[in-house]
Amino acid sequence: MSSVASADKAVSPPPAEKPAQGRALPVNLRQSGIYIAFGLIVALFAVLTGGQLLSPQNISNIIVQNSYILILSIGMILIIIGGHIDLSVGSVVAVTGAIAAVLMVEHNVPWPLAVLLTILAGAAIGAWQGYWIAYFEIPAFIVTLAGMLVFRALTLTVLGNQGIGPFPDEVRTIANGFLSGYLGNIGLGPLGGADLFTLLVALALVGGYVAFGWRNRQGRIGYGQKVEPLTVFALKNALAVVVVMFMAVQLARFKNMPWVLVLLGVLVLGSTLVMNRAVFGRHVYALGGNPLAARLSGIKVKSVSFWLFVNMGVLSAIAGIVFAGRLNQAGPTAGNMFELDAIAAAFIGGAAVQGGVGKVIGAITGGLIMGVINNGMSLLGAPSERVMLIKGLVLLAAVAFDIWAKRRAGTSR
Repeated sequence: MSSVASADKAVSPPPAEKPAQGRALPVNLRQSGIYIAFGLIVALFAVLTGGQLLSPQNISNIIVQNSYILILSIGMILIIIGGHIDLSVGSVVAVTGAIAAVLMVEHNVPWPLAVLLTILAGAAIGAWQGYWIAYFEIPAFIVTLAGMLVFRALTLTVLGNQGIGPFPDEVRTIANGFLSGYLGNIGLGPLGGADLFTLLVALALVGGYVAFGWRNRQGRIGYGQKVEPLTVFALKNALAVVVVMFMAVQLARFKNMPWVLVLLGVLVLGSTLVMNRAVFGRHVYALGGNPLAARLSGIKVKSVSFWLFVNMGVLSAIAGIVFAGRLNQAGPTAGNMFELDAIAAAFIGGAAVQGGVGKVIGAITGGLIMGVINNGMSLLGAPSERVMLIKGLVLLAAVAFDIWAKRRAGTSR
């Protein structure tokens, strides 16, 4: 009788739509805390600046001014999820920007070919560092620290103490330009006119996000897994829709959608699909979670590490082109401290210090938090040392929260 009862108990699936017992909150703070913090920071600076933070022009400025850090944060969080670190990305941004300038300005190479060659140069740099890390098993901290010095030296060798520019108009448009009003403007009452194409893109984006979330939720229910309550799911999606549409309306009211936002969207979508749907993404998580177990399970950990750094080199080259195009010249000090901003964005966005945890959208959110702090403090006229103080405290709080959440999850089992 007892064996039959235990068998019935094992077969019956757990309740699907109830949060785990003992939780004080119906949401996962470790996953959702970053978005709550982002909302609170935006609300705080919006109040302190009298709404200036959320003006159409300022929202556009935040995206354009922080685009290269957001691009770097995509590659950096993949590196950190895999259990590594990259201290060289700022120097790689500088040297690839210098390569692009030499090709386009000094040798008059057509800009599409120059961009391609620059990206290939970034991939070669990533392959060089990935080779020593993956196949010689030198710690990434050491290899990329050496790379930070080597590639900064190469930048100074190529440029000397002067910048090279100006860049072609097409490259500057990628960094600073905006989409044309393909479908014209529509009236929004007291808000004025707005670009219809930008609004339609935003509607398609939020529609796809909600549909994907609902499909994923139903799939988990079908497998008998626990999911968040329907009300929490609905509130989270409603909040995401409101935020995205608000930003889209503000961008559409200013100068339409920035080209660099389109580029960033493509990179985020591609990286998210790779990490969530591709075998390579699962291998990256496995590598960062437990390298020995990943190796014993048959994962080619050396190959995974190698390609992570190739990807980081490519994204650094793209960021280098965007940054140089924004300044309209390649300078010897370009990329200074970019690696620290990218690392901070990844950790603030939810990456674990030990690896194996993190999401691309979390890194983007972390980068936006850094950008909002920079922009908000600037609007308030705060000195640079106070900005550095706030950013440092935010980074420390994010890592402390990650450790606290991990310990709380361990003690609740």
